[in-house]
This record gives sequence, structure tokens and C-alpha cells, in this order.
Amino acid sequence: MTRIVIIGGGPGGYEAALVGAQLGAEVTVVDCDGLGGASVLTDCVPSKTLIATAEVMTTFDSSYEELGIIVADDTPHIEQAARVVGVDLGKVNRRVKRLALAQSHDITASVTRAGARVMRGRGRLEGLQAADGSRKVVVTAADGTEETLTADAVLIATGGHPREIPDALPDGERILNWTQVYDLDELPDELIVVGSGVTGAEFAGAYQALGSRVTLVSSRDRVLPGEDPDAAAVLEDVFRRRGMNVMARSRAQAAKRVGDRVEVTLSDGRVITGSHCLMAVGAIPNSAGMGLEEAGVRLKESGHIWTDKVSRTSAPGVYAAGDVTGIFALASVAAMQGRIAMYHFLGDAVAPLNLKTVSSNVFTDPEIATVGYTQADVDAGAIDARVVKLPLLRNPRAKMQGIRDGFVKILCRPGTGIVVGGCVVAPRASELIHPISIAVDNNLTVEQIANAFTVYPSLSGSIAEVARQLHTRKRAGEA
Repeated sequence: MTRIVIIGGGPGGYEAALVGAQLGAEVTVVDCDGLGGASVLTDCVPSKTLIATAEVMTTFDSSYEELGIIVADDTPHIEQAARVVGVDLGKVNRRVKRLALAQSHDITASVTRAGARVMRGRGRLEGLQAADGSRKVVVTAADGTEETLTADAVLIATGGHPREIPDALPDGERILNWTQVYDLDELPDELIVVGSGVTGAEFAGAYQALGSRVTLVSSRDRVLPGEDPDAAAVLEDVFRRRGMNVMARSRAQAAKRVGDRVEVTLSDGRVITGSHCLMAVGAIPNSAGMGLEEAGVRLKESGHIWTDKVSRTSAPGVYAAGDVTGIFALASVAAMQGRIAMYHFLGDAVAPLNLKTVSSNVFTDPEIATVGYTQADVDAGAIDARVVKLPLLRNPRAKMQGIRDGFVKILCRPGTGIVVGGCVVAPRASELIHPISIAVDNNLTVEQIANAFTVYPSLSGSIAEVARQLHTRKRAGEA
């Protein structure tokens, strides 16, 4: 029987384990924290659970007056508008941790039910490939005992951990990284978020909705520098309109506690203060101390593992998946990389990873969902595409729900009308992007999208409307 050892229990690891076991391999998953990895225990599942509470707060706070909803509270003066009072952050965080652990236990049950073995411990590769093509993996348990496993193939799926600034080290109380925020019992009065990428923007928006006064420190010209510029502009406008202090072109150099306050020093000498500081300045791959280079695995300067499009590393019989590879830090991509690795090694039909069909979402309010080629690709000349953007203000369902911010954007080829990308900025954009993802993945045309029925009224109706406009422009261009 083919022996496979998977080091790391995140999405890339546990999805690979399920596939490997289902295809008849003897699979062992080595993990030190619990299956699901950071994605389930400290990152994706916890943060989106926290954001779910924030979404409820935002819905009431931004729309209840327009929709005619009265929120009862203890306001003594009748002329003062009723408001949602606040949240019990301790209770919210206890729910976050409970759901994360439950999800991890569910994953473990699924993996063991499929026939895979789960070992608690840290794994490392031992030496080069043996003459018979096998690999050695040494597993060190929490008590220091070691066990050596022999594998025909090894998958590295160890993820990453928060990057730290030497002069702004987290203390878990006032200066925090994104794994530590769930230990807070009380809502920060004044939260400074350092970093305006996806993690920073999501937490900044969530804590503002929960009731914190938030300052977002961005070293770039705008928030979400890696996202569609139109989408980032909408979100930044929403942030500022709701009272967030967005500091553009401001790089944090240090953070320190001063009593029950935190002082953040910027590179230009300015000092800002708050009750808490969240450092969201990227991630470091968990690739150190695993014997990778000694085993022939090539690492990039960043510490990420180099892989090809079927998840192979430079070492025979060794594959890698997930954040440790530095390819799109998304649970969906990690899971696909893990499945591809198993399909490839076990000789099943496999399609190489195609990043131009990946859909992603930023869980802010409004959400930002994208797939395929982007506006930046068009602006840089990487692809010739027609682009149409339709504001949600024109959508009847959006008007009924009091939605003012957002849009639908679709990119298509000028001659054929084949859809090559899209961006949706809206509540639940993560759900609305799916029809565009299907179109990109299956080379559908704007005509095909335009001719498909949509429910009236619905936000998805804007997707069909954008497709109709692109189809009309295509016909006009042909004429």
C-alpha cells in the first residue's frame, strides 16, 4: 500500500488526507495544534465568526432608520434616536473559540472516518530520498518522544504565522496579533490597526462596527492595495464616512505600552495613541526547522516553498500546499493544492492549478469579491478586455434594502465576449461572485450570462445587466 505522510493539518493537509485515503493510500497526518490549522483555529473561521456579529451591528446601525425599524433601548429622551447598545465581546469571543474547536473536531472525525491516521506532534524531513524512493519523517511529540515514519510521498502543509516588527512585539494584552484578539473580554475603546491589507481591513471594519474607535495605519496610498482600485475606493469611503481614522502613507515603526495605553510611533516621527493595537503586517511561512533544504526542497528568499502547478517541490516525492507556498493565502487554494498533490502522486486524473479561475473575498462591509483578471491587469496591458461597472444604487433590490455602496464589474474579451474576470462590491459579495466564477471557469460569454433568467428583484440582476451592457457594446463594436 502506498504510504503518504502529511505534515500540517490545515486545509491543504486535511483535504489531501481525505483524497489520499479515499484513493486507497495509507495516510498519516502529523499536526501539533489540531486539524483545520490556523485557518480554522486562529484565522479564517474565528475572524469570519467575529465579523458575522459585526455585520448584524452594521445592518442595524446603518439601515434601521431608513427602513423604519425602531430599536428599543433605555434612551431617556424621546427625541434621541434609538441605537443598538453594544456587544459583550467576551461572550462573542467565547462563541468564536467554541465554533472553531467544533469545526476542528468535525474535520478530525471526517479524516479518521476516511481511514487516515492523525498524530499529534511536529514533523520534519530526515535526509535525502532513499534508494527505494521513500522518505523519512521524524515526528516529535509534546513530551519530546520521537517516532520515525517511512513515506512514499510527503506533503508539507504547515501554513504560516503572524509577522512581527521587532519594536512592536505583541504582549497578548494591549499589543496584539490576529491570533490573540479572541482572548479579549472587553471591547477596545480605541483600537489602532497597523496594516491595511485584507486582515487589517477586515478587523478594522469589524471592530468599528462593534463600537471601537478605530485608527487604520496604512503604509500605502489606500487601503487594500492589492484589490480592485474602484473597490478599495468604495471601502475607504465607507470607512471614513462611518468615522474611522484612515492614515494613508503612514508606516508604523514601533509600538509600546504606556500604562493602560499603547503608543505607536510612525516612521515620520508622529506618535498616535490608543487603548489597544492590532498588528496586521503579513505572515511568515512555517518552513524553518523542518529539514527542508537538507532534504532537497528549494525555498524562496521569503522562506516559502517553491512548487509547480501540481504542487511538486524541487525534491522528488515531496509536495507542498497552502500558505507555506506563498501562492494566494486562501483556504480554497490550499485545499485545491492538497487535492492536486494527491491526485498527481497517486496517478489519478489531475488538472494543474489555474490561478485565473480563483475567486476570493474580503469580508469587510461591504464585501469585496473578485475572480479572474482584474482592472489592474487591464490597466497594465496584461490583457485586452472590455470593462463595464454598474453601481448598486441602480438595483431595485439594493434600494429596497437600503444598500447605497457597491457595484458589479465584469471583464470580457473584446471579440468573443468571453468573460475573463469580475468584481462585486456588495453585502454578501462572496455569494454573488459565484455566477461570474462559473463563467470564468467555463469560458462563458456575456451573451450567455445576459440570456440567463434572474429573479426580480435581486442583487444578482445587476450581474445580468452588466453582461447585457457588455454584449451591446460588443455588437456595437462589430457594427
